[in-house]
Amino acid sequence: MQINADLHLHSKYSMASSPKMELPTIAVEAARKGIDLVATSDCIHPKWLLEIKQAAIDDETIRIKDTDFVLTTEIEDKNRVHHLLILPSISKAEELAEAMGKYGNLAADGRPTIKLDGVEIAEAAKDIGALVGPAHVFTPWTALYAAHDSLKDCYGDMTDYVSFVELGLSADSDYADRIKELQRLTFLTNSDAHSPWSNKLAREFTRFEVPEITFNGLKKAILREGGYKSTLNVGFYPQEGKYNRSACIKCFTNYTLDECLSSNWRCSCGGRIKKGVEDRINELADFAEPVHPDYRPDYIHIIPLAEIIMMAVGHSSISTKGVQTPWNALIERFGSEVTVLLEADPAELGIVDRRIVDAILAFRRNEVILHPGGGGQYGWIELPQGSKVKKPVAKTGAQKQKSLTDF
Repeated sequence: MQINADLHLHSKYSMASSPKMELPTIAVEAARKGIDLVATSDCIHPKWLLEIKQAAIDDETIRIKDTDFVLTTEIEDKNRVHHLLILPSISKAEELAEAMGKYGNLAADGRPTIKLDGVEIAEAAKDIGALVGPAHVFTPWTALYAAHDSLKDCYGDMTDYVSFVELGLSADSDYADRIKELQRLTFLTNSDAHSPWSNKLAREFTRFEVPEITFNGLKKAILREGGYKSTLNVGFYPQEGKYNRSACIKCFTNYTLDECLSSNWRCSCGGRIKKGVEDRINELADFAEPVHPDYRPDYIHIIPLAEIIMMAVGHSSISTKGVQTPWNALIERFGSEVTVLLEADPAELGIVDRRIVDAILAFRRNEVILHPGGGGQYGWIELPQGSKVKKPVAKTGAQKQKSLTDF
């Protein structure tokens, strides 16, 4: 059975999350996106765990309408590295909460900060039979490759237990498969959504071949056991990510690595230059070009349908009637956003403005113009015919820009 899964998001109890991030809302919006299995997220937060238990069918089964949930949590370790854990049951979440509660305040944030290192967190995951791997592994602030130069530096003698790596919005399979130590790991593409709306939830997702929609079925796919595996990664172009290029975190001016080094990572405006994922990959790379293992699935670059429509019709928000009306028409006609973006026959998309159809097909054919992000500002995409997301271009070090609006 093929399923689409978004295995990392956050509840209403996480910092900077929408109060709408509740299980019933997540379930409805996930189905509209075409997601079969979605993360509970934040499953060791005491109030959220109580809500999970109230919604659960049994210790291992959480299903609301047509959407299945799997228990997950993200934990920040004492080195500010974020780890994603996928758990087998509610009782195991309770065990993990009891263990982690000794080292941090679980009620303070849905994504708790725990005074343990990566080795100890991986050991705790193994003790309860959970899967573990680094979250948004290349992000320059709170990720494994921000604090460490290798998996072993972080996970020590627990490295072999790590079974997946989450790529994050600023990287794709081509980026990650230049690093030899990652080639044995399944790549996850997840949304890390803090709101349930159509441009956040499932903006990245992974397709799996599983025997059943359960933790054990997902585990077999992630570990590639019994012929089960991930069959597709879907996500952003890396250039869209907020930290793709090295750039100033104050004015977002982009710099080459040589310029960063010569300026001691200080922008001419006085701000700090944050090293981008692209430069970090070049530092870590074992291969000049990506070397994909045989089992690695295709990676399809796409952005949320609402944003594609917004670009195509030249609007500045996904909330306008001119965006929402065709979005709803397409979802009603094809059943889910995934079907519209990846599978619908182009001839059948004509129920909406031809500009929208052309934009969808441009993404399918990778016929878009990319303007990389950096320093905390998302990149932006321009369609071949000239419609684009209306946000400014970050200038290079030689072309200073006085002010930029984040996306």
